[in-house]
Amino acid sequence: MGLASAPPRSASPADPAGPARAHWLRVAREVADDLATDAVIREQAGKVPFDEVSRLREAGLLTFLMPAGPQEGAPDRLTAYAVVRDIAAADGAIGQLLGAHYFLSWSVRFFAGPALAARIEERSAAEEWCWGGGFARQEPPLMLTRTTSKGLVLNGRQTYTTGVLVADRLAVRAVREDTGEPLAVVVSPTRRGVAVDGDADPFGQRLAAGGSVEFDDVRVGADDVLGSLSADEDLLSPRACLASPVGRLFSAQLLLGLAEGVLAEAREYSRTGPAARYPAWPAGTPHDPQVQTAYGELTVLTRSASALADQALDALRGGLERGEDITYDESADIAVLVAMAETAAAGAAQESTARALDIIGARSTSARLGFERFWRNARTHTLYEPVTHRLRDVGHYFLNGAHPRFVLPV
Repeated sequence: MGLASAPPRSASPADPAGPARAHWLRVAREVADDLATDAVIREQAGKVPFDEVSRLREAGLLTFLMPAGPQEGAPDRLTAYAVVRDIAAADGAIGQLLGAHYFLSWSVRFFAGPALAARIEERSAAEEWCWGGGFARQEPPLMLTRTTSKGLVLNGRQTYTTGVLVADRLAVRAVREDTGEPLAVVVSPTRRGVAVDGDADPFGQRLAAGGSVEFDDVRVGADDVLGSLSADEDLLSPRACLASPVGRLFSAQLLLGLAEGVLAEAREYSRTGPAARYPAWPAGTPHDPQVQTAYGELTVLTRSASALADQALDALRGGLERGEDITYDESADIAVLVAMAETAAAGAAQESTARALDIIGARSTSARLGFERFWRNARTHTLYEPVTHRLRDVGHYFLNGAHPRFVLPV
């Protein structure tokens, strides 16, 4: 029993994805630099991130991963992971918002038929939709009921951590009242009967545009129902099972971005800020052996988590390239490796964001500097996505060969 043994695909100099990837990574870094200039002020203001979404839209980052054709696993899709990581290093909440957008819009390919997926993606690209919501299980669930006059209608109220305040499309999980089957449904927030409430009040990820959505007899057409979210292997294909690791790898990249972002800002402060403990030394604390050791430990921790995430990305690439030929065992193998990567990234983010405050010392309490936002963002995310569940999946697989449960990220 191996762990995601699919070999990584070697890059070819003639591969058209090479220039495309380089271009979009350059665009992402430019947007990240722009976001970083006022990240502290925007985070403290806590306004709905309409302006930030406009920056992403104007840069083309909302639509670049939409394929020109029906091919699965196009290289540009995987570039989305690096884009999220760069954005998260500058602004964790916007990184989360963008990662959720990519995952939800990509999910169309896993749950809808090819023709429906192509139609939705074409409109999403043409109208530059921003996606929000989520497919995670919540209680009580949204209910999808068939009526004689309106057809299918959606009812219920649920809370979402990401995107609903700025979304052009809401992707939600709803249960068929007559059969109990969970379905992936896409709804416009402007449709009659949809009410979005900005009642979220998190201490971190304040700009992720989370809130509650009320659905009151909202009409749901045939093209609004993507497909089944049932975890039953008789209904869920091995390829559709990859939706879970696809989403969880975005979580890992977000966490790595937070770890790298806080270390970069702390390093800059250590090099240029006041050295209160050793005033005879030059500005900053780069000569303090304890500080050097701490940065060394956090660098090793973050780089190790990054290497594991790279392995998971290579395995996911191989699984996507196999398409309908992938088996349940291969899909489970990839899911376990992604679970390991997410767990390692969570550890790196929590450790780096907390210890960076210790390295800087009492000055890190300054709201003007904004160092604490990294810790609050990382802690908020890991509370919604606790690594305990991922560790249990890894251990159960290692001991008993059990496939991880099909659980979509919050």
